[in-house]
Amino acid sequence: MDTAVAPKPRSRVRKFLSLVMIEHSVFALPFAYIGALTAMWAQTRTVHWAQLVLITVAMVSARTVAMSANRILDRRFDALNPRTARRELVTGELSVNSAWVGTLVALVVFLGSAAALSWLCLALAPIAVALLVLYSYGKRFTDFPQALLALAQFVAPVGAWIAVTGSATWAATALGLAVGTWIGGFDLIYSCQDAAIDREIGSRSFPARFGIPAALRASSVVHVVTVGGFAWFGAAAGLGSLWWTGVVLTAGVLIYEHVIVRADDLSRVNRAFFTANGVIGIGLFGFALADLIVHGLGL
Repeated sequence: MDTAVAPKPRSRVRKFLSLVMIEHSVFALPFAYIGALTAMWAQTRTVHWAQLVLITVAMVSARTVAMSANRILDRRFDALNPRTARRELVTGELSVNSAWVGTLVALVVFLGSAAALSWLCLALAPIAVALLVLYSYGKRFTDFPQALLALAQFVAPVGAWIAVTGSATWAATALGLAVGTWIGGFDLIYSCQDAAIDREIGSRSFPARFGIPAALRASSVVHVVTVGGFAWFGAAAGLGSLWWTGVVLTAGVLIYEHVIVRADDLSRVNRAFFTANGVIGIGLFGFALADLIVHGLGL
């Protein structure tokens, strides 16, 4: 007799969190922390825990808005792509109405956390949302949607800096440049998987327009800018040797990422996308935090 127990159906909340891949907040959130903690160190040499919690809520909720809007707007493209055809909105596991409810809840949380941080953060919040959602439309009108993604990701560390200090600086700009080009660059690599199908279904992208070899070369150039941005940030913020060690190791991981992915072999894209980039985000944050503590940041 078969005694196997059927898996318990997922709740709508769990389906929504899966839809927006909430665990991928690990890619951008560490850099919001780097920006915020460096600004706190420059101001008072102490961690402002209430601000840090609000920044965390703002960053995660803003990313949730962006991902959910992307999934809703792109569901017809996703249905035509075998790689994305199992997403919850395509299969009907989660309704579009439920996704919109989740998006609106995340938007309210984002605006509320921005307001709690400062009036300036609240005033700038609609601009951040507009940039995050604009990327979802990019594939409809440009061959350079990764540039829009880079611009949207630029906002996170700069926004965290503004939340702490009330103004942007060259250090914040440098960190935003590094994070934007880092994420835009690895999205160039990731989108190579869909180059052929994108041409078929009319979804515009750099690899679909210019080819996979050109996309990989462009990603390499963009990631050189990334390393330069991290170096600029370290110099502008006055960080020490531990930060510079992290930058050197980050450059090594980026080189590894580009070595393992070739135009004629995209089988290791996921290793480059998930593993290598997770190491960069968490690793560089660890070096930044250690450097700040060594130089007087009080927890």
